[in-house]
Amino acid sequence: MKAAPLTKAYLAAVLYALIIGFSFIFVKTALVSTGPFDLLAHRFTISLAALLVFLALGRTRLNIRKRDYLAILPMAVLYPVLFFAFQTFGLVQASASEAGIIQAAAPVFTMMLASVVLKERTGLRQNLFIALSVAGGVYIFAMKGLDFRTMNGAGLFLILLSALSSAGYSVLARKLSRNYTPLDLTFVSLLFGFIAFNGFAVIRRTVQGTLPLYFEPFGDLSFTVSVLFLGVLSSLASSFLSNYALSKMEAFKISIFSQLATIVTMAAGVIILHEKLAYFHLIGAALMIAGVVGVCLPASSRKISRQPERRLDA
Repeated sequence: MKAAPLTKAYLAAVLYALIIGFSFIFVKTALVSTGPFDLLAHRFTISLAALLVFLALGRTRLNIRKRDYLAILPMAVLYPVLFFAFQTFGLVQASASEAGIIQAAAPVFTMMLASVVLKERTGLRQNLFIALSVAGGVYIFAMKGLDFRTMNGAGLFLILLSALSSAGYSVLARKLSRNYTPLDLTFVSLLFGFIAFNGFAVIRRTVQGTLPLYFEPFGDLSFTVSVLFLGVLSSLASSFLSNYALSKMEAFKISIFSQLATIVTMAAGVIILHEKLAYFHLIGAALMIAGVVGVCLPASSRKISRQPERRLDA
């Protein structure tokens, strides 16, 4: 693999982590004005609209036919549809700390699934650094407070399904990137997210008799700014960056960058929301960063052969 595309892939993964890390701040702000499913519906409406505008104004064209939608559909169902659905219902019953511990283990799920489906192999060094990064995330959320007496089994199971959906998405996107461009995969993901979440939201509001209030949250400027960030950057840009990185690097490497998003979220919480920073945040962050760097470091060079070098012009 050439150095330049790999460097761009790492840059895309880092930008993806930064966007996802900041997105939690905007989600908290937006949820003040509306419910989770309405928020998901609006953010995917904006993300799809932004992509359609980009395609209309730019020279880039999609390269997918009708039958390709069925091939990409399983990936789009896993993420964003099942990932957000399981996460949303899981957080209703499980605490944020419990959910964070399971989500922190997502790189392990991705590594195991990628080894079976994609035949990706990890060495002992990479496995140790993945474990180190996961341990950092688990340590942070465990120290934030767990009460084993109040744990909800159903909620934890839904969060687990959410993490498995994320792992499945990474593996399928990596596999599909051999035949489709990152833009093609992004478009199909956003399209099915738009259809699914607007469908859920409209049905729910119709049953409640509140459908005329569907767009009422846009009257709040803070909601509008938040949903624009979530739609254009957190859904559209991050999806494209993730798909691009997965087209260049192994799935397990990309999944480990999600740990950086946790660090960005903590930093944003301290700087923007003035949340307290404890010693265990620093220890856990150091472990996660060390794990990410260790996984991405190139393998050590093999010993130089003592055999005489061959002439290039022979």
